[in-house]
Amino acid sequence: MKRPIVIAIASISGGGKTTIVEKLNEELPNSEALYFDEYDLEGPENVIDWMNRGANYNEWSLTPIVKDLEKLVTKPIDYILLDFPFSYQHAQTHSFINFSFFIDTPLDIALVRRTIRDFQDGSKEDIIEAMAHYNSQGRQAYLEMLSTIKPDADFIIDGSQSVARIVSLILEKV
Repeated sequence: MKRPIVIAIASISGGGKTTIVEKLNEELPNSEALYFDEYDLEGPENVIDWMNRGANYNEWSLTPIVKDLEKLVTKPIDYILLDFPFSYQHAQTHSFINFSFFIDTPLDIALVRRTIRDFQDGSKEDIIEAMAHYNSQGRQAYLEMLSTIKPDADFIIDGSQSVARIVSLILEKV
């Protein structure tokens, strides 16, 4: 039996990973998708400290994702789509991935998307608190991904393009 092709879609938070994986899952026949945010994963308690210590992605326990990948690679499907911010950077998942795409979304667009997504029903105070956190710590996490995850990807796609265009570019490469 042929092993499914595993496609990882990485980006910063608000970069479009989930939307792109959903659209690819609609476009690619016989595919299944896994979404990073649907897992309760164990990782460093203080992300800023983790980054300051070198951002070792292997400190995250990805066992639940790995178990799902192990199940899916035995199924008669053609593609596994991973909404997965770590790309090739984690030893537990590296060997599963055939292609890694980094959606290079400008930080301002990603921040706006996250704010709209996360604060639909939030108060002005919630938004201000989130912006203060982004300014003091969150931006550092975004920049970390740009220096480690982006250069490691097989393909980099401009995240300011339309979803349809991004999906089309990925399908061309696959």
